[in-house]
Formats: sequence, structure tokens, C-alpha cells
Amino acid sequence: MTLLFSPTTLGKLTLQNRMVMAPLTRSRAIGNVANALMASYYAARASTGLIITEGVSPSPNGLGYARIPGLYSAEQTRAWRPVTDAVHHGGGKIFAQFMHTGRVGHSANLPSGARVLAPSAIALSGDVWTDAQGMQPYTPPTAMTEEHIADAIEEYATAARNAMEAGFDGVELHGANGYLIDQFLSTASNQRTDRWGGTIENRARFAVEVARATIQAIGAERVGMRLSPYGAFNGMVPDAETDALYLHLATQLSALGLQYIHIVDHSSMGAPPVSDALKQKLRATFKGAYILSGGYDVARANADLAEQRGDLVAFGRPFISNPDLVRKLRDGIALTAPDPTTFYTPGEKGYTDY
Repeated sequence: MTLLFSPTTLGKLTLQNRMVMAPLTRSRAIGNVANALMASYYAARASTGLIITEGVSPSPNGLGYARIPGLYSAEQTRAWRPVTDAVHHGGGKIFAQFMHTGRVGHSANLPSGARVLAPSAIALSGDVWTDAQGMQPYTPPTAMTEEHIADAIEEYATAARNAMEAGFDGVELHGANGYLIDQFLSTASNQRTDRWGGTIENRARFAVEVARATIQAIGAERVGMRLSPYGAFNGMVPDAETDALYLHLATQLSALGLQYIHIVDHSSMGAPPVSDALKQKLRATFKGAYILSGGYDVARANADLAEQRGDLVAFGRPFISNPDLVRKLRDGIALTAPDPTTFYTPGEKGYTDY
């Protein structure tokens, strides 16, 4: 058996293989609540070593996209239990990914009383889908006050406690792809002059404090973070301090005892590559587990695992149209191509009918 398909451990968890299902936004949570259709979707993929859910908002303010689920209310917490039970019944482990969209969204997608918040009042260019009004320009965000920041940090911790009540094995903090944590990291979206902006230490502070609060809530062995150095999604722009920023952040997260970091390299989709040198430095700096991702096939996954470049390997889009991806990759069976027109549409088509 090759390394990719061999059992391993992640902290106190035993995983049936080293494959990770990367978080994939699918927009099936009507009313921002998980449902039976979603339970079927995740259960069908329970042969994966670790499933990381689609982005789940820890706050009403973080629901920038249509039909994404949350974990901030009692109703949402109860609704996730059938999902986690179904995955565990199939032998899998599942982490909830916390994705606060920050400036990436539109007020029409938010519940009453919620608002689009971000580190700085810098609007994202482009349009976003709303079920109520169709395509709309991104809503200009309100710059977060100290009180907003404190509230947001506590929302992550509360959502983490809810995740434990819902039966999740842990949580992944989404610090990648231009969402709220990443918005604090990047000078493209963070032009603050207080303790939350400017220097690399200040820009990393929000990520560190969210991790600290979440760890205090549920324990370090249950918390990971996804990061995207050199990511270009949602208006992110790397700068001359990018390497230094992420090495500083990795040092801080390692000191907190974070379970893993999950490094996104979207060069296979046209983003600037994350250099091998930076990946190796991050691997050496961070003492927890390291999840590789970015256009992997079996041969490359096994090679990188054998060279100890990472501990687990994440696969994304192939899981959309191949619920039995583990078996297909292990047995060399041809993969089914996904239908991109159904990635974010409601209902079973392109979701549970592959």
C-alpha cells in the first residue's frame, strides 16, 4: 500500500488514510442551516481520511455568499449533528472550516442586523451572486473597530464550542483566499495604522488571536488553519514581506500548539506559485502537522509524503464529481469530470447525483 492510502494519526485522531477532502463551497444550505442533502453528500465521501467542510460562518456578519451554512446559532448547531454522525458512521473524521467572508459578499446575503465588516473600508471590485437581487457589486465594507474585532474573535471561539456540540472532530480556521483572516494579513485589504495593521506582527495579530481564542475554547489538538501565501483570490496581492509574514505567523501558531497548517498553492489554477523554499521553511518552522494541497495526483502525493514535505495531502475539485475518490485513485479508475454550472446551485443536481 502506498503512503497516501496508509492509515495515520492527526493528534489523537486515527485517520484511515492520508487523503484530505479540501473545503469546497457548494451553497446548498438553505437558510444558512445544514440539511439532509448535505448529510448525504458528506457521508458519500466518508472513506476519506479527513473531511474539511465547506466554509461555515462563525458569525451572521460572515455570510457574504448565498446559501452558505453557519455555526453560530442553536438551530445551526443541531442541524450539523446528522452530518457528523453520517461521516463517523462511514469511518471518516470531519473538521468544520470557519470562513468569515469579511468584505467578500453583499448585504443582501446577510441576515437582518448583520453588516459587511473588514479591516479597512476598501471595497472588493467585481460582482457577487445574491438570491434576492441576482449579480450585485460587492458591498463596501465598514472598517472594524476594536469592539468589532473583539466580537469577531469571540465569535470564532463560540462557533468552535458549537462545533464540538455538533459532533465535529475539530475546526479549521480559514486564513486563506481573501476572507477575513487573510484580509488582515494582506496590505491590499488592511491599511490600518493601529495594532492590527502595518507591520507583519500587527497584520498577523488577528490570525494569532483567533487561533488563541479557538484553542482556549476547544483545545489545540482540535484546531488547524488554512493559509494561502501568494494567493491572488478575492483581490489579494503579495508584497515584499510575504515570506517574512508567513514565517512569523507559522512561528506564532506553532507556539500555540496548533494541530496543523494547511497550505494552499493555487499555481495550478493560475495564481503565483508558493516557492519550494518558503514551503520548506514553513515545514521546518511549524512543529504541528502539515497538509499539502494544490493540483496533486497520486504519484506526486506519494513522492512528497515520502520526502516528508507534508503529512497529509488535500484534494479538492475531484471530490465534487467522485464521491468514491479514494477508491478510484487507489485502484487507478478514471475520474468523472465535474459540471461547473452546478458548483453553487441549490438542489441535488451536480451535488449528490454523481
